Amino acid sequence: MFARTLAVVFMATALPAVIRAQGVRIGVLGLFHPAELSVSAGQGTALLVNAGDKSFVIENTSNCRVANLKSQGDRLDLHCGDLFEHGPEITLASREGTPVEFYLRIPGKISRRYWGKLEVIAHSGRLIPIVQMDVETAVASVVAAETLPDTPLEALKAHAVAARSYLLAGTGRHHDFDFCDTTHCQFLREPPQPGLPAAIATRATRGLVLAYEQRVFAAMYTRSCSGRTHTPSELGMPASRYPYFSVACKYCRQHPAHWQTRISVRDSINLRSFDENARIRTVRRLGWGTIPGDDFTIRYQGGVMVVEGVGQGHGIGLCEAGARAMAAAGADFRQILAHYYPNAAVIPAATEITANR
Repeated sequence: MFARTLAVVFMATALPAVIRAQGVRIGVLGLFHPAELSVSAGQGTALLVNAGDKSFVIENTSNCRVANLKSQGDRLDLHCGDLFEHGPEITLASREGTPVEFYLRIPGKISRRYWGKLEVIAHSGRLIPIVQMDVETAVASVVAAETLPDTPLEALKAHAVAARSYLLAGTGRHHDFDFCDTTHCQFLREPPQPGLPAAIATRATRGLVLAYEQRVFAAMYTRSCSGRTHTPSELGMPASRYPYFSVACKYCRQHPAHWQTRISVRDSINLRSFDENARIRTVRRLGWGTIPGDDFTIRYQGGVMVVEGVGQGHGIGLCEAGARAMAAAGADFRQILAHYYPNAAVIPAATEITANR
């Protein structure tokens, strides 16, 4: 749903025979910098927790129903019923060590459901929750979070292929895990139920990736462009192995997404149109929605700077607004991808990815 805000473009990686059979490790809820968390089991499930050399089970029918975690510097304190454990980290999975449904909460702020394995690390007074999930679960979760509810199925399929390609080729942005759950990598929330469109689109494109010269690449996408997609060089970003082309987007040309915002003169000093890195530095301070796109003008008015722009996101690669319009007009996902990623191929990745739940 939200525009991609990548500050760098990744080099494509060679397509190996087996890709990420173990899944991907995604750091979640990091925007909240939590010092406290709670973990509980999904309906009818049990969670095996390993804390140092000790293990115990969380389940709704026992005295230990909710594990409360608190960071004490680089130590994690865990309370669950009458149990108390501490250490630098904990891990959580099913009794068999396989992925499981669980709920992760930051008290008073947010609660989310996940399907996978959980690792929580204590570091410098905060907790770092990391969910290891299979690639297809991650793809479905990204598609559900990044797209609008009324997005046609073929556009969702195109998005699923792009998201999967990014997960397979876009690692290296974080030290403790592969990806985060924000638009810094790909926006991710809860996995959709099997009958929902995002899950259906993911299953329909299972294992398909975008490749250039037989190499999968970390496909970039944007919420809406200004009538023509951009190239990385236009935004001062380094080139990638895939040569992104500027292509016409009929829908955004006819239905431009205009926006306006006001910022202080001081905040505008280093802000420049068509400079993605400068925009990212600005929105990290002021909020991600402050300057939603790179195509804008700035003018002084009444003691503040008025920023007026068109398009949301960096405008590189797949345009979500344009993809929705193409799908509504009858295009299938391959045609959508061919339009926004010229000279790229949709190919099956050899994989041992666990089936999407």
